[in-house]
Amino acid sequence: MFFAPSKEPTAARLSREEAAKRVCARCPVMVACREHALLQPEPYGVWGGLTAAERRVVLARRRRRDAELQRSARVAAAG
Repeated sequence: MFFAPSKEPTAARLSREEAAKRVCARCPVMVACREHALLQPEPYGVWGGLTAAERRVVLARRRRRDAELQRSARVAAAG
């Protein structure tokens, strides 16, 4: 349920991912699982209630946020 079989049709993938996310939503370690997948980063499967594509979005947002914080710190230190 958490990992795609080869050549899975889109409708089947979406259904499987939603089922996996429902399991994750009830899991007491969901946040820790998600952080593990983001720190590794895990390239496949549903981890911590997020698909690989959703994790890529989270990672991109974190990189942008970190870059903005670094820029702000440099500006503050200079001025």
